[in-house]
Amino acid sequence: MEIVHFLQLTDWSFMPTFPFSLLENAHWKDYELLDSGDGQKLERFGRYIFSRPESQAMWSRALNASAWQNAHAVFQPSGEESGGHWDFKKRIEEKWAMEYGDLKFWAMTTPGRHLGVFPEVASHWDFMADSVRKAKRQPNILNLFGYTGLASLAAASAGATVTHVDASKKSVAWARENQTLSGLNEKPIRWVVEDAVKYVQREAKRGVKYDGIILDPPKFGRGPKGEIWEVYKSLPSLLEMCRQCLSANPLFLIVTVYAVRASAIHVAQAVDEMMKKYHGEMDSGELVTRETSANRLLSQAVYARWRAKA
Repeated sequence: MEIVHFLQLTDWSFMPTFPFSLLENAHWKDYELLDSGDGQKLERFGRYIFSRPESQAMWSRALNASAWQNAHAVFQPSGEESGGHWDFKKRIEEKWAMEYGDLKFWAMTTPGRHLGVFPEVASHWDFMADSVRKAKRQPNILNLFGYTGLASLAAASAGATVTHVDASKKSVAWARENQTLSGLNEKPIRWVVEDAVKYVQREAKRGVKYDGIILDPPKFGRGPKGEIWEVYKSLPSLLEMCRQCLSANPLFLIVTVYAVRASAIHVAQAVDEMMKKYHGEMDSGELVTRETSANRLLSQAVYARWRAKA
C-alpha cells in the first residue's frame, strides 16, 4: 500500500506543472522506523534493531535512552563519505531473511552502513509491478545500479524480462541469492556486472530497446574498472543514453536520487524533457518513512517517475 500526499507545483506560468508527492509505503511488516532525531535513526530490520546516522533528523528523539540502548548494533561513521564500522552491542546472525509481500531477501550489515535494502523504495517496486501486470505482454525492463536486486525481482515476478546491471560483483551475487530465496530462479533475469554508463552506451549502439528503465544511482561510485560516477555530472548524459534505448511504447521510467543537494523539481524536469515525445504522465517528490514513535515523516530521497497513460 502506498500513501501519497500531493502538492502541486504551479509557481510560474512558464514552468511545467508536476504533481509533487510524498510517497509513504505502508506495506512493510519486516521493517520499521522506530524513532529518529539528533542526527540518528533507530530502525528495525526483521528481528534486529540498528542505530544509523541520519543527517536530516534535525529534531529531538521521541523515545527515551533505554529504547536506543536496546539496539543490536550502532554504526560509527568515519571521516569518509560513507565509511565507518558497526559497533555490535548484541549478537546477530551474519545474514537473516526478510520479506516484502511475496519477495524474500537476505539482510546483513555492510561496511558502508547499509543492510542490503532501502525500504523507502518499496513504493517503486509496487509501481513497476503494477505497470508490468497491466501491460498484458512481457515487457523488457532495464534496472541500472540494481544493488541487491529487489526491484529486478519485483518486475520479474510480475511478468517482465529483466536486465539487472550493477558495478559490484558482490551486490550481483547477493541479488542472485535473493532470487533463489524468493523462489524466482525460473524467471528471466539477466545479471550483469558492469559500469552502468558503459553498458547503456553499448545497448544504444546495438539498438536494444527497453519498455521500462529503473535508475537508482549513488551520489558517488566507481565502476569495476575504476570508472567514476558523480550523480550531478553523470546523470544528464545517462538519461540521454537511456532515452535512445526506450521502445516505441514504453511503460515507465523511474529515477531515484539520494544526493543531498538534489531537488525533486530538477530531477522531474530532466525526466520530463527525456519523455516529452511519449504519451504519459509524471509525478515527482520525496520518498518518506513515517516513525512509529512520534508519527513524523523522514525524507529519504527525491524521485521522478513517468508512466504511460492507459
